Amino acid sequence: MQKLRKLGPLDVIEIPGQPGGACIIVFHGFGADAYDLLSLERVLNAPPGTGWIFAQGIIKVSDGGISGRAWFPINVEDFDQTMREGKYTDMSGATPEGLKKARIQAEEMIAALGVPYSRLVIMGFSQGAMLATDIALRSPEKVAGLVILSGTLLNKDLWKEKALKKSGLPFFQSHGDSDALLSVEHAQALEKILVDAGLKGQLHIFRGGHEVPQEIIHKLGAFLRKVLT
Repeated sequence: MQKLRKLGPLDVIEIPGQPGGACIIVFHGFGADAYDLLSLERVLNAPPGTGWIFAQGIIKVSDGGISGRAWFPINVEDFDQTMREGKYTDMSGATPEGLKKARIQAEEMIAALGVPYSRLVIMGFSQGAMLATDIALRSPEKVAGLVILSGTLLNKDLWKEKALKKSGLPFFQSHGDSDALLSVEHAQALEKILVDAGLKGQLHIFRGGHEVPQEIIHKLGAFLRKVLT
């Protein structure tokens, strides 16, 4: 089993690439850990020599039957209640408490990694996709690509402003049409902000829930080979 190591302030699993090569940084979802998405390195068929960093969430969570790590706190009971009512939690109007801390520590980890932003793909699933989007939109220079897997729109006014400075940035977004946790409508709203700002990409809606199915793996692999070749 791959072992965690410290990179800047974060614990990470690192699969080294060739010196001077590109790197893909992956942020897991709420209640998971750095091992959760490790199989992506094997199945996505990124260009040879690409390095991988799987980062570990900065807080421990044990709530509502969920036990693992997270990037920032959420109220699990509120989410569960909203889902039971057949509704969705709308996070588009504010920045969650704790997101800034997670972003700063992730940026410090990137600085310690020493790979230029222009050679990085920032990828995340669910809560990790929210963090990945925030990092990419605020980065000092454009990243090679942004991957948003089952994410959502946060602080829409600020993200819209930041996105305008990242015109041309390639992005890949996916979301299930029956995702019970994060609505596809909010994913579509995020896609519109990115496309209207000039970012290059699209939302891939698939039949399914809060997941990364094989059809998305296939399309995402092609995206990675395009932006990293």
